[in-house]
Amino acid sequence: MLSRPRSTIAQAARAFATISLAAAVAMAGSVTAFAQGVPVVRDAEIEALVRDYARPIFRAAGLANDGIDIVLVNDSSFNAFVTGRRLFINTGALMTAETPNEIIGVIAHEAGHIAGGHQQKLRDQLERAKTMAIIATLLGAGAMVAGATTNSRGLAGAGMGVAAGGGEMAQRSILAYQRTEEITADRSAITYLNATGQSGLGMLKTFHRFQTALSLSGAQVDPYRISHPMPQDRIANLEVLVKQSPNVDKADAPALQQRHDMMRVKIAVYMEGQAAAARLMQKMRGGMAALYGDAQSTYLYGNLDAALTKTNALIKAQPRNAYFQELRGDILMKANKPGDAADAYAKAVSLDPARSGLLPVSLGQALMAVGTPDSLKKAVVQINNGLSRDKENSTGYRYLAQAYGELGDIPGAELATAEGHFYSGSYKDAKIFAMRAQQQMKRGEPRWIRAQDIINYKSSGKSQ
Repeated sequence: MLSRPRSTIAQAARAFATISLAAAVAMAGSVTAFAQGVPVVRDAEIEALVRDYARPIFRAAGLANDGIDIVLVNDSSFNAFVTGRRLFINTGALMTAETPNEIIGVIAHEAGHIAGGHQQKLRDQLERAKTMAIIATLLGAGAMVAGATTNSRGLAGAGMGVAAGGGEMAQRSILAYQRTEEITADRSAITYLNATGQSGLGMLKTFHRFQTALSLSGAQVDPYRISHPMPQDRIANLEVLVKQSPNVDKADAPALQQRHDMMRVKIAVYMEGQAAAARLMQKMRGGMAALYGDAQSTYLYGNLDAALTKTNALIKAQPRNAYFQELRGDILMKANKPGDAADAYAKAVSLDPARSGLLPVSLGQALMAVGTPDSLKKAVVQINNGLSRDKENSTGYRYLAQAYGELGDIPGAELATAEGHFYSGSYKDAKIFAMRAQQQMKRGEPRWIRAQDIINYKSSGKSQ
């Protein structure tokens, strides 16, 4: 972890709510049962950019074929952490970082944790620490019993001290181990950055930011009671390595910097409000990012005709930008022009280099809003296309169920509803709808088999 996440690891093991950033900042449902309490943001453009940042780092770390998922968390603090094969990055980190290199450094650090198997090692260390605490408690209890039987208050008091000291020792052992892991991940990150021809200055800037925040807080921190090294220690450990690198002065490519700026403005507009977005756009005045932010702000808070005019100008400047077409589709949907919106989303899908599963679902929504039998059939095709690329998009299953229902395919609607519940972690409801779907299906057909898979699924945790 770069810094301690606000959600505990226990919280990060349950289902989470998602927000569709580009679809008007509305709550969009639940996704896979692995992070309840972690509010997740879905956005095709931002996800594509962060994956582009991560791809060479994962390759250098030997993780290219390990299926690492990157999850965006709706949290304004500067933070990132890993659980299992998922890397969580806060929107606050993405918006605060002024250059791609800063976020790439964050990803490199977290990749160091994954490649080093630190989570499993930490679990092992926790088991050892638990054993230490139990032994100390038993020794203390034995001393207290001995003190009671011999009427020795001193021996009984010493027993209490042994028990308390054992717990303290176990805690310090865990924290010391975590600090060592953080130092190892920092050094691994520099190795990956060097291997990919990138500077480590972004990492140093991040640690300087942490140091400043700690100084401004005025808090007195015991370095032996925290899970991360002090920022000044991390800087001292890495500064020589970073400055010795032949890539130390290598800047991010202008095109990548522009995408980064557009991401920052987008997060500010949708997540931070007009005032924060205006301040950021003022710093980028005249650039494509500021124009993009202005168009999005006008869409959310202003006149739709003006927003459409501004977006059309963006498309004229960058005709192959899929996400400008996506914004155009969003505006037209809000203006109740679903046919035109569908055309814009179709262009976005065709231009999207990352082949996001989110864009076909948006296209499907627009086609559903058109409302003809033919458009509903096309909507089913597009939403299924999106879900084949992004199986955990539970919101997409709700739209799919609606489309099937409007077409009169009730078994299909029941199964899509079951899938949505399944990927949101509501396994009990998923099984109920899967059984309802099966009753109307021919035994052995592909959809019947999928329903049976849901019915037979055994969760490792509690069913919801």
